[in-house]
Amino acid sequence: MDSLKELFKVGMGPSSSHTMGPHRAAEQFAKLFPEAHSYRVTLFGSLAATGKGHLTDRAISDALSPHAVEIVWKPDIILPFHPNGMAFEALSADGETADRWCVYSVGGGTLKEEGTSQKSENPVYTLSSMKDILAFMLEKGISFWEYVDRSDYSDIRDYLNGIWQTMKSTIKKGLHSEGVLPGGLNLPRKAISYYIKAQTSSGYLRQVNLLFSYALACSEENASGGTVVTAPTCGSCGIIPSVLYFFHKEHDVPEIRIINALATAGIIGNLAKTNASISGAEVGCQGEVGVACAMAAGAVAYLLGETPSQIEYAAEMAIEHHLGLTCDPVDGLVQIPCIERNGMSALQAINCAMYCMSSDGRHKISYDDVLKVMLDTGHDLKDSYRETSKGGLAGNSRYL
Repeated sequence: MDSLKELFKVGMGPSSSHTMGPHRAAEQFAKLFPEAHSYRVTLFGSLAATGKGHLTDRAISDALSPHAVEIVWKPDIILPFHPNGMAFEALSADGETADRWCVYSVGGGTLKEEGTSQKSENPVYTLSSMKDILAFMLEKGISFWEYVDRSDYSDIRDYLNGIWQTMKSTIKKGLHSEGVLPGGLNLPRKAISYYIKAQTSSGYLRQVNLLFSYALACSEENASGGTVVTAPTCGSCGIIPSVLYFFHKEHDVPEIRIINALATAGIIGNLAKTNASISGAEVGCQGEVGVACAMAAGAVAYLLGETPSQIEYAAEMAIEHHLGLTCDPVDGLVQIPCIERNGMSALQAINCAMYCMSSDGRHKISYDDVLKVMLDTGHDLKDSYRETSKGGLAGNSRYL
């Protein structure tokens, strides 16, 4: 598996696969062919279907600036390798194609070329199944975060600390922002109202309102094109930060344990990225919000002092109860139902961890098993439910 640096990335919203990935691809193409007179970029499948709502064209044009860029939209053509295909062409002054490059944005801002494996080509982690990792940890008497310390780059803790600082900054900014989100749905920001209501509430209601406010703060910043962390994607960026910030602020968890929890979540997410998918265009929202919920559930289980087996159980349960979750963003925007899903799944992550806390960690369905089921389920979903905005909530025009 890759380093956690390839899972947790800092970038601009609203989408890791539709904004960050295409932007990175355009930057790479511009460096390869800086002498081009102009560029043409053809977007296929999901990238074309929801690209305008995800600001894909703007991300590409910005990266190729100041050259002229022609964007060609082909939503009905899905290339075999992945639904998020794009073809870059460097054009001469007479409009002839000098060079061409086809690349795919496979989720979380990661790029792959056709013919390459979607798994790591230069693995940092030698183990790539939860079963093997649990066995190794049992043999060595270590936990998930210690496995990360042993396996990843020597500066991984510094990197994760930087990720945590960005997460906090995003929440704080989102909590102090008001107004209507861009895109045309006229959806008002709500994080600040939940935060204010939490101050006048008590007990469980106060805690839930705080958790919701943190998750909405991140997701609304993402929807506004702000700076977020892929956790594991931009569309699911509010879940892990909100639960970690909640425990840090409300339960005085020190930052060193927050970093350990983030490392724990990273292994859970890395396994999903390696053995299944974190791309909504490939497997629906179960691969984004579902995986983020699993990562957060594992992180919370660690913070509650649970064993590796209980942590694995919490992560498995979180995925299991998101199976079949469709990706149907209204008008191609990462707003409805995406923002609310982040809040609800943050609470679900805590519930999963608390459920497993009272268990002995034994259960029938393993995390490895549920990832395979998630991948199969995602491939069984119709294209209209995989980030094309053609079905579900997105297919009902009365919401626009």
